[in-house]
Amino acid sequence: MDWELVFTVRDALRRPMFADAEMIGGKNGLNRAIRWVHVLESASFESLIHGEEMILTTGMGASADIEASLDFMHNLIDKNAACLCIELGAYFSTIPQEMIGLANRHDFPLIVFTRTVRFVDITLDLHSLIINRHHRMLQELESISREFHRLTLTSQGTMKVLQLLCKSTRTQIVYMQLQGKPLFFPALPPEEQLPLLGFFESLNDELEGIQPDAAPCFREFGHRKVALKPVGALDQTWAYIMMVSNHKPQEFDCLLLDSASLSIAQELLRTRYMEERKLFSENLWVDELISGRTRDDNRLKALVGPDFNVLNELSYQVCLIEIENPRDVRWNSSENDWESITFHLSLILRSLFEKYSLRPLITLKNNRLTVIALDIQSRLPGKLRLQQALDALQHIRADEKLKDLQLVTGVSKSHKGLKQAYAGYQEAVQSLSLYSCYQKPVLFYEELGVFQLLLNLNDGKTLENFIRSYLGPLIDHDQSKGSELLLTLRVFLDHDGSKQIAARNLFIVRQSLYYRLDKITELLGDDFMLPENRISIQVALRAYQLLYPDKLTLPSSRSAQL
Repeated sequence: MDWELVFTVRDALRRPMFADAEMIGGKNGLNRAIRWVHVLESASFESLIHGEEMILTTGMGASADIEASLDFMHNLIDKNAACLCIELGAYFSTIPQEMIGLANRHDFPLIVFTRTVRFVDITLDLHSLIINRHHRMLQELESISREFHRLTLTSQGTMKVLQLLCKSTRTQIVYMQLQGKPLFFPALPPEEQLPLLGFFESLNDELEGIQPDAAPCFREFGHRKVALKPVGALDQTWAYIMMVSNHKPQEFDCLLLDSASLSIAQELLRTRYMEERKLFSENLWVDELISGRTRDDNRLKALVGPDFNVLNELSYQVCLIEIENPRDVRWNSSENDWESITFHLSLILRSLFEKYSLRPLITLKNNRLTVIALDIQSRLPGKLRLQQALDALQHIRADEKLKDLQLVTGVSKSHKGLKQAYAGYQEAVQSLSLYSCYQKPVLFYEELGVFQLLLNLNDGKTLENFIRSYLGPLIDHDQSKGSELLLTLRVFLDHDGSKQIAARNLFIVRQSLYYRLDKITELLGDDFMLPENRISIQVALRAYQLLYPDKLTLPSSRSAQL
């Protein structure tokens, strides 16, 4: 950074008002920045200063004894004040050696005025300089930021932005790409790179929850200071910029770091948009694969291309994501048309899946995205990582383009061999069809239980006949009397016959539940809870739920109270 833009203790001592001032302690702190000047005559100032202030005082509130004086200085150091200037006179005739020693230990400049000075003249003089330098800093910041944006429109824009950031801040810049090699500006020999790379690796757990729009975070690296800024968009981080310097990064440095990360993120986003459009067109063959139209090996190899042998050996799950618009928002402008919405979602989805080591093959048909999620690593179970990716997708609502969407996803079992994609797609379709029964945004086929069997028996008659055999009397009673015996039986059996839990979930008193259970026993017979009958009845209830999902929904607490 251009240090002429930062007003320091050294600069202040050069001003005419400090001609008779003497620096008696903390001489190694001459480069400490001064952001403002503050007159302080109170020992209780916790809420009065913010940091980097030059403190002017006669010592009226801190000269009672040596302990009070040291506490006063300690508090200033803890609050990150720039320096302390004391006017010798009625309250301090001399400065105790303990205060000088404390200043030296913390490189905290301690300055004394041997003659009476007008504090108001000092504040007017220094504030005008500080404001002027701040204005110049903003002008330079705007100029460099414009140059960052211009560079991202040229060849190798990211490299040029990082080079300019390095030159403007006079610091070591390390660009850590999550998918790619680290870059160093200026270049470093391998033996000097390794400690920085090891330091970054040690921060992995801390960086996990930091969003791309977060402010730079600061860490100690030996005797040097590190400012770390994530680079990314769409709630995804693609890289980190490390700024390593021998001094604490100033406001100018941090603002430039923010601006550089934003410019690089915009370039990366443009690149990803272009890649996504290319992949969108290339992956048209995915639709042919999941439809089962391609069964010949040679045809399959021709469609997939040179990656066929590698992809064919990877395990995968098929995800069918249905995009719903519950608020009936109309997308008719160029900004929010349907193609733009789905393309934007596809871009976010790809970024999320790649984050969890899943390679997505995506195709879109109507309002459904089909994703073949290929597992490209086995450190953690594929299902767990897929669940994490889909959960993250559900929480992407902060994105302006997607805030009105509702996503429901059906997921197949794990398969291997691309020929099995059609079977996986059918499983995903079946999982998605049960959303009305489960009311869950993500449904895994392997968790559907007896529904896997019932879906294949749903031919229009088999399930109806089975349901009538075991639940006919209850269905007739509910229809004629407006009762809720079917729902009561389902909740009662789902909680292993616990009357307390069943009554609570149905929002009825225990006496009402007893009456309903007596009626159920009367209609189904005393033996309906015997193991064989109970299993059949529970299967029949699931079948009824499959055919008529709206008729077995639990009441909400509010509607029950009404």
